[in-house]
Amino acid sequence: MDYIEIKGYKSIKNCRVEFAPINILIGANGAGKSNFLSFFEFLNRLYHQKLTEYVALSGGEEKMLHKGSKVTDRIYSKIKFGLNAYSFEIKKGENSFIFTSEGLWYDNNPYEDNPINIADYNNEARIKSYPKPRANYIRRYLNSFTKYHFHDTGKNSPFSQLSHIENDVYFLYEKGENLAAFLFNIQQKQRLVYNRIVKTIQSIAPFFSDFFFQPNSEGYLRLQWQDKYSSNVYGVSDLSDGTIRFIALTTLFLQPELPMTVIIDEPELGLHPFAISKLAGMIQSAASKSVQVVMATQSADLVSHFEAQDIITVDQKNGESIFMRLKEEDLSNWLDEYSIGDLWQRNIIKGGQPS
Repeated sequence: MDYIEIKGYKSIKNCRVEFAPINILIGANGAGKSNFLSFFEFLNRLYHQKLTEYVALSGGEEKMLHKGSKVTDRIYSKIKFGLNAYSFEIKKGENSFIFTSEGLWYDNNPYEDNPINIADYNNEARIKSYPKPRANYIRRYLNSFTKYHFHDTGKNSPFSQLSHIENDVYFLYEKGENLAAFLFNIQQKQRLVYNRIVKTIQSIAPFFSDFFFQPNSEGYLRLQWQDKYSSNVYGVSDLSDGTIRFIALTTLFLQPELPMTVIIDEPELGLHPFAISKLAGMIQSAASKSVQVVMATQSADLVSHFEAQDIITVDQKNGESIFMRLKEEDLSNWLDEYSIGDLWQRNIIKGGQPS
């Protein structure tokens, strides 16, 4: 992605965010970080023609529109990918949003309209089924927008669920509910990658020996593991919250075929400072392989591992989220002695602070 424009969505009245390989949002609670990340979830449901269901289950149109329909009557966005771009505008109808425009952009063809407007005033997008070649590149990106969220580690968390060794192995699900089958597939087909995942987990959990995979007769299995000091087989509930989250994060960032974009909210929750350092290294490694990482965090420890240009501050002013990327030259007098996290904690970075 080169940039995204968003207008009229939740706390975002009007923003344009330019993307770098690493994009880390910092800001006070309620500033709009999670709203920005949730827009990619919104885009994914839009692409899969499930927008009406998603909006209804998320509180309805009023909660999606910036300050409600009395202030905002439409949501607009444009996402640029190299020479291609996708845009849409939706307005509130009687029972759902209606697409008033849906644009496919291409910067290098003077013989066709730019954009091509494919909207048909329906309540679902057409991009998924539109036949012209211009749509193919855009579809790859929209289909890849998954907002990962590994917060739920309770007794009945997604990590404790059964997953199938044939049907649940194509990509890691957004809440990690297919983690067992996904790891089993990597073990069977990419042993070197699997060993790297295990060694990375062992680096922050020295007691961990290996996963224990035993599919039942129907091909389902749960995430189980063994430690170095006994022959017992343990389950997810025998791991700390931080350890299971780190296992999911390690699998996400070290998997054999990385997605084009990784979008994740507060991945540092429950992690030991050493685990946070390992996480930062995995993020940087993924970004070096042409993966764009878009992430929100509250952790100064995590931010300290990155450069100023990787950080986007988020502030809310008069109910509107404002996004600003840091510039290293503005902080050059401080960066010889302090990390970005130190400067954020000391309120030297003015953006991203409670006000």
